[in-house]
Parts: sequence; structure tokens; C-alpha cells
Amino acid sequence: MKNFVVKTLANAGALAVAVWLLDKITLTGGSTGKKIGTLLLVALVFGLVNFLVKPIVQVLTFPLFILTLGLITLVVNALMLLLTSWLADKLDLSFHVEGFWTAVVGGLIISIVSWALNVVLPDGKD
Repeated sequence: MKNFVVKTLANAGALAVAVWLLDKITLTGGSTGKKIGTLLLVALVFGLVNFLVKPIVQVLTFPLFILTLGLITLVVNALMLLLTSWLADKLDLSFHVEGFWTAVVGGLIISIVSWALNVVLPDGKD
């Protein structure tokens, strides 16, 4: 359970960095507290998408993974971010990613920041 909370917080931090760096990834809302709450909910949605959908997409794109020497991972991460944006819209969360190339860059930023945060944050496996 502690590991889940840490990963969700890392995802929320990574999403916040992407929102901060890219103008076309938006998180709207009133107060700072509401934005943080929305960011945590979007991080949960993003985590669920990565847990449930991403493995299926990776299996289906395995030949492309080999053919492109792994670069297809950028496209898969972008699609997961776009799916998260679509689900956030359906759940009435104020998070939006505008365009495929924004999602590619955002997915790259989120991957790097999430990896770095998971390295420095405790994972509860001690």
C-alpha cells in the first residue's frame, strides 16, 4: 500500500512538472488546493491506465518495439497520456493534453521525472 502511495505521489509530481513546462498540457481550477486535489486524481487515473492498458499495448506493439529499437515506447507513453486526458475529461477533471506531439514530449518529461522521484522516494520495501 505504501508503494502505491509513493508511486501515485511520484506520478503527481511528474505530471505537475509537465504541466509547468508545457503550455499545451493544462490543469485549470480555482485554488491551489483544488489544483493539487485534481492533480492527485489525475495521477491515480494515469497510474490505473499504465497498470491496466499499457501492458496490453506493449504486447501488441512488441514487433514494433524490436523494429524501432524501443523508440515506440515514446508513442505508447504519449498514447497513455492522451488516454488519461480523455478519461480526465469524462470524469470532469480539469486536465487536458492538446495534441499528439505535446503528449510525446509530456510523456518523456513524465517518464524522466517519475523515474527520478521513484529513485529518491522511499518505496516501503525495506
